[in-house]
Amino acid sequence: MISFAPLSVPLERRLQTLAAVQWLFSFLVLGIVCTIVFIGLFFTRFWFLGILYSAWWYLDRDTPRKGGRQIQTVKRWRIWKYLADYFPISLIKTAELDPSQNYIAGFHPHGVLAAGAFTNFCTEGTGFSSAFPGIRSHLMMLTLWFRIPIFRDYIMSGGLVTSEKECVSYLLSKKRGGNLLVVIVGGSQEALDARPGSYTLLLRNRKGFIKLALLHGAALVPIFSFGENELFDQIDNPQGSWLRWIQEKLQKIMGISLPLFHGRGIFQYNFGLLPYRHQITTVVGKPIKVEQNMNPSQEEVDCLHQRYMTELCNLFEAHKVKYDVPPEQHLEFR
Repeated sequence: MISFAPLSVPLERRLQTLAAVQWLFSFLVLGIVCTIVFIGLFFTRFWFLGILYSAWWYLDRDTPRKGGRQIQTVKRWRIWKYLADYFPISLIKTAELDPSQNYIAGFHPHGVLAAGAFTNFCTEGTGFSSAFPGIRSHLMMLTLWFRIPIFRDYIMSGGLVTSEKECVSYLLSKKRGGNLLVVIVGGSQEALDARPGSYTLLLRNRKGFIKLALLHGAALVPIFSFGENELFDQIDNPQGSWLRWIQEKLQKIMGISLPLFHGRGIFQYNFGLLPYRHQITTVVGKPIKVEQNMNPSQEEVDCLHQRYMTELCNLFEAHKVKYDVPPEQHLEFR
């Protein structure tokens, strides 16, 4: 039986739902729309706008890998507060971050659409700048998305940057410090495991961000986002299944994964693509100090990686009961 939303839903909740629709549209459809509009311009009397944008695009081609172009006005849009309240999402600080230092933060888990990572670190919906004064957050995203006209400018305005090593070096080499580079370590591949009750992280062999921290002497910050995997249901795709095989093949070819997920609808709660209203609590752990090493050995990388995994586990264990995780549940790495 379909459960419809009542007509008496308060305006505030309707605005929250609208914000969630806008966020979902942005990351599922907007890139396609921007591409169609850009190409379509050349077949209209406004073709010169397409020429002008193409020139701008060429001149601005290196910006995504050189820190992006954050626009604080965009990050403070009221709609992001409504988006944060939809779930709701909250940001928990467990330690101070020194604005004179640079940091690499590992965000776990990816979830289906990384709602917590985007809302906390690309918007002011949860008050990041108030919690961490003097720190500028940057969230890494696949380079593919920065090749889409117009859409690239939109995502850069929120602090999204490319996942290229050149971008990491550019940000972490800033002597004035204050840069927090957030890496969703499990990447799009981890999204294939995102389902309610799952605590499996793709981390055991993900060591690239560890080596980069050593090369630049950037402190490592573990982040765990409780509730991230509870937002959508996903069609069963266990390891070894034909569906998982197809998804992993497509992920290798395209660079992005295609989880088959569903949630709720706009006017009913049984089916649709909107995320469920489930609390997300993103806990930022204590920084792990890292001494700069321009030529780290594999043993040094492995040692720091193991310490990072230990600190992430400690962070999870210290907070899990508060956020409705069963006491017997532990993180699993693969």
